[in-house]
Amino acid sequence: MIESEVVIPTKYGSLPAFTACPSEAGPYPAVILFMDAPGIREELRNMARRIAKHGYYCLLPDLYYRLGTLRFDVPRRNEAMSVLIRGAMSSLTNADVFDDTAGMIAFLDGQDQVSPGPVGAIGHCMSGPFVVSAAARLSRVAAVASLYGVNMVTDKPDSPHLIAGRIKGEVYAAFAEVDPSVPAGVVPEFRRALQDAGVAHNVEVVPGTHHGFCFAARNDYHPEAAEAVWHDIMDMFDRTLREP
Repeated sequence: MIESEVVIPTKYGSLPAFTACPSEAGPYPAVILFMDAPGIREELRNMARRIAKHGYYCLLPDLYYRLGTLRFDVPRRNEAMSVLIRGAMSSLTNADVFDDTAGMIAFLDGQDQVSPGPVGAIGHCMSGPFVVSAAARLSRVAAVASLYGVNMVTDKPDSPHLIAGRIKGEVYAAFAEVDPSVPAGVVPEFRRALQDAGVAHNVEVVPGTHHGFCFAARNDYHPEAAEAVWHDIMDMFDRTLREP
């Protein structure tokens, strides 16, 4: 495994990121792992390492870079910390992350370990709409996975369900069965938008799960469901990002 801390030039400044890829000779397809609201931490780096072990070059960007360096001690999370996390989360827009993603892809194109061609992306929670937006606006983003994504259906003009018709790639979306952050009606409306747009997709509600069920450090971790989701995501990436 080769790991590194890098800095990516973007429209707004210098974006720090963590990368991981196999140590064997590449190149490898690229996958961007977008963070959830609590931000960069070792748990996300471990996810990036797991993606790399599957034969991908994984990029984990710090989306909060406009605010400086933010690190939250998530195991000690209390209401005061949650207020700060929500504030940081609300500072990001789909347009911001789209601009950042364009910079990330330019960075990936300059890496010898990265194969040219399609790119995959995974988003947890707040990054669910970010990966769908990236797929709609950047043709290079050929496969995305949104896990218990929030704000997937809103009344804003950049709502993911409203721009589904621009997606050329594949979308996998796994929602938790119990999730106060996802209002009733969101899942069927998001699924219907993908269907109407003719987008290849798999949208599911995972039984017996709560928001954040893929994170092993959380009380709501559901190992069986998390592994099933992991299998589905890697299957999609293997079909869409690798050369036949």
